[in-house]
Amino acid sequence: MLITSKICDELTDQEAVARALQEVDYFSCLYQRYEPALLRYVQRITGVNHAGAEDILQDAFIKIWRNLRAYNPKMKLSSWMYRIVHNEAVSTLRKQSSYGKHKTVDWAAAEPVLLRTLLSEVEAADEGPVSAAQLHLWINQLSRKYREVVLLRYFEELDYEAISDILEIPEGTVATRLNRARKALEKTATAPNPKK
Repeated sequence: MLITSKICDELTDQEAVARALQEVDYFSCLYQRYEPALLRYVQRITGVNHAGAEDILQDAFIKIWRNLRAYNPKMKLSSWMYRIVHNEAVSTLRKQSSYGKHKTVDWAAAEPVLLRTLLSEVEAADEGPVSAAQLHLWINQLSRKYREVVLLRYFEELDYEAISDILEIPEGTVATRLNRARKALEKTATAPNPKK
């Protein structure tokens, strides 16, 4: 059966999962729905090129398919999928011998609304304008645990509950890490001679 975008658009996430478990072709609905955001997330968190991100995401989607029966419908599907993709991306980074070295993240994608909020907070600390490119550079310099929450909150625009589910940490820890990340960014912005 040919599963069209129109058919997919009419299904909720839970309906798409239920149908995919009965007929594999319906899994394409989940792929179509989540692939763009998940690919963008993989690129941002890993810093790999588009082809590398596609490879990581392909492996993650295989894991999503294999574990679809284990999906708990009480959990948001997007959070569950982000967790698998996040774990696959981190696992891939760990396997690379030069973990994090010489990697740059392509920030050319459209800036989400919440990122403008973060930019405003850092500008207030700096008492002057901060370019989005400079903010991105500073975000890349954060430790991984802080960079992850910043990317999920400000770029993927996920709420604390979803971030908690993805990273498998309490919501309070999400809030703490976001707070510490913002303070680190503000400190960097107010440091003598920050590179602007």
